[in-house]
Amino acid sequence: NRGISGNRAVDLHARWKADCLELHPDWVSILIGINDTWRRYDSHDPMPLDGFAQHYRAVLEKTRRSGAQIIVLEPFLLPIPEDRRAWREDLDPKIQVVRDLAREFASVYVPLDGIFAAASVERRCDFWLPDGVHPSQAGHALIAQHWLKAVGA
Repeated sequence: NRGISGNRAVDLHARWKADCLELHPDWVSILIGINDTWRRYDSHDPMPLDGFAQHYRAVLEKTRRSGAQIIVLEPFLLPIPEDRRAWREDLDPKIQVVRDLAREFASVYVPLDGIFAAASVERRCDFWLPDGVHPSQAGHALIAQHWLKAVGA
């Protein structure tokens, strides 16, 4: 796991060679995107959609050239607290970019935004993502369950 809290696609792109490709992985899972939205709302530092797509695409292109298989996990958000609803304006287009890139590059795709939306019908949003973004233990287990299912484990 090479995830760094608060990183955005631009940060991932900058450290991709050292943190991933130099390890010569056979498989790579990528989950990035929510912080590209979050910084717009907490720091007034938006990531334009084309910049997000450019950095994500570069990561995927480098990974494909390395020969590694790619697992793309969709960024996700639940409306807790209520102000997170407004974040959809920024996140939903980024999710569409991730889906489009996954069609082009991924061996496996895990649609986590939809998975959390469906799960939040059965249990309260804060059961899965107490702040709408960061998973609880149950949220992490849900991600793991769907990741394992997606890769056929």
